[in-house]
Amino acid sequence: MSRRARPEREGNTVSDHARIKGHTVTRTVHIEASRTRVWKALTDPEVMVKWFGDGVEFAALEPGATGSIDWDDYGSFPIEITEVVPDGSFGFRWSGIPAEQLDEYSTHVRFTVADAGSGSGTDVTVIESGFDTLPGGTRYRRERLEQNREGWDVELDELAILFEGVTE
Repeated sequence: MSRRARPEREGNTVSDHARIKGHTVTRTVHIEASRTRVWKALTDPEVMVKWFGDGVEFAALEPGATGSIDWDDYGSFPIEITEVVPDGSFGFRWSGIPAEQLDEYSTHVRFTVADAGSGSGTDVTVIESGFDTLPGGTRYRRERLEQNREGWDVELDELAILFEGVTE
């Protein structure tokens, strides 16, 4: 995950931090934008690079499609799309370490988008799971959990900031 400096923010409300429960990382943010626009930011590589990675590509937006998310300072992380429910959910397996292909170090990321309970905007939840099956023992698994928890704090803040000052 990107380790960019945490951006200052105003406007869109974000939860304070991603949370670790067991072997899962979860975070929800509220974005003042339509589900359709948020969905595009989660699934269109040209928009994804504005908040998640420096390069994003995948063969198609469908289960089984493969690609990668790249960070200039960290390398290339291969992905395989596992779920696509338009304006609802998007999931993929990805390598937790720079790699040529998915391997036993991969975890699963699932984004869901829902109309906000407040009546306006969209709530986005990310759940990353699979840390319990990683090789390397308990210490390695906990380090990966914490690294990715910190990463989702940064990345979802950047997603929320992407929509600030943008009108529908």
